[in-house]
Amino acid sequence: MARAPQAASTREPYEPVAWRDGRLWLLDQTLLPEETRYIPLDTVEDAAEAITTMRVRGAPAIGVTAAYALAVAAASAPSGVVAAVEEAARRLGATRPTAVNLRWALDRVAGRVAEATSDDAAREAALAEAKAIHDEQRDADARMAGLGAALFPSGTRVLTLCNTGPLATAGGGTALGVIVEGWRTGRIAEVLACETRPRLQGARLTAWELQQHDVPFRLIVEGAAASLMASGRVTAVVTGADRVAANGDTANKIGTYMLAVLARHHGIPFYIVAPVSTLDPHT
Repeated sequence: MARAPQAASTREPYEPVAWRDGRLWLLDQTLLPEETRYIPLDTVEDAAEAITTMRVRGAPAIGVTAAYALAVAAASAPSGVVAAVEEAARRLGATRPTAVNLRWALDRVAGRVAEATSDDAAREAALAEAKAIHDEQRDADARMAGLGAALFPSGTRVLTLCNTGPLATAGGGTALGVIVEGWRTGRIAEVLACETRPRLQGARLTAWELQQHDVPFRLIVEGAAASLMASGRVTAVVTGADRVAANGDTANKIGTYMLAVLARHHGIPFYIVAPVSTLDPHT
């Protein structure tokens, strides 16, 4: 188990998804941590490609990106905006079917657009609803961070999997947002981040985000989790979720089930941190 190098924080805010000057911008996560590059998504196909290739990932961030992409579709349609948005929603909905936030966001924006009485009103409705979804995500993340951090007693040693920070939500993060808040408030004493194979979201993205927030951590392989729990090095496990079913069952990154079973065996609290938009009452 190697201690991650304590690189200096950039101390600059980063926006994984942003609407600026009438354009949708995305922090390309496939280039992190070596390069920080924002790319424009000027078409629905640009957005679909970004979701499919994981330039953006994390269920809430995908939903926010897709919502803005419908605003792009509306703005670029010379006429027939409602039909253009419906077609764009079908295209985007096929990119990541496991992320329930995606369909939720698409349905919200398309529903607002369908109520519009003119093309101009439809364009305005699409962008307004996308911005509302983004603002609600930021508010939800801040609320989850405070509520989640309050669950930890002082001295908590927390283990997490994959990436669940701002990169994953376009806000403050779900599980990682809780961890950052727990560190800032003095409740968390140590953070163990799983590298998360095969795409290494923990090693590439979570490590990068923790450095941006000046939170010290150790990067571990998932195979070390059992021995660390058995030796008392872990006192809480926190992850996010792609989908939460009506009965509370959770779908998430491969490896989450393993950690849940290990935590139960060792009597360690296991928490899922997810916004309402991740709940799927139909499953």
